[in-house]
Amino acid sequence: MHINHLLDLHHTAVRTSVEIVARVTPDDLDRRTPCAEWTLGDLLAHMTAQHHGFAAAARGRGADLSAWEVGPPTADGYAEAAGDVLAAFAEPEVPQREFDLPEFRASFPAAQAVSFHLIDYVVHGWDVARSLGLGYDLAPELAEPALRIALAVPGGDTRLVPGAAFGPALETGNADPLSRILTALGRSPGWA
Repeated sequence: MHINHLLDLHHTAVRTSVEIVARVTPDDLDRRTPCAEWTLGDLLAHMTAQHHGFAAAARGRGADLSAWEVGPPTADGYAEAAGDVLAAFAEPEVPQREFDLPEFRASFPAAQAVSFHLIDYVVHGWDVARSLGLGYDLAPELAEPALRIALAVPGGDTRLVPGAAFGPALETGNADPLSRILTALGRSPGWA
C-alpha cells in the first residue's frame, strides 16, 4: 500500500478515536475495558502516550523515552495528543523516515510504523466505544486495509507475555471485517 494512502487511512482511524474519546467523562475513567488489566483511564493514558511517542518518532526523536511517558488521562489531553501525531505524520519527510520505537527495541520504515499505529487506533477506538457501551462503526475504506494489517501481526508466544499488545487470536466464522480484525488480535466482538 502506498504510504500516502496509508497516511490517509491512519488519519481516519485517529479522527474516529478522537470523536469517541470526546464522550469520555471523568466519571467514566474507572470503567472496565476489553483490555483485561486496564480501566478506561489506563487505556486513555496509554493511547495519549502512544500518540506523543509516535509523533516524536515521526520527527526523528522516537528514541527519547520521555516522549513515551504516560501521564494522567483526560479527553482534552487525548485530543491534543491526537492532533500532535496527525501533524507529525503530515510532515513531508515522514515517508522516508525510520521510526525508532523503543517498545519494540527497533526502528521501522515509515509505512510499517504507520500501520502499527493505525491498527492500534482502530482497535483502541473500538475498546473505548465498548467501554462506554457505544457502537463502533469502522469506516468502510478502513475495513480491508486494517484487516490485512491485523492478520499480519505476529502470533505465538509473544502474545502470552504480560503486557503483550494483543492477546492470542480467537476463532471467528465468516464475519464482518471489524469482527475479523478484533478476533485476529484477541478481542471478543461481543465484549460488553
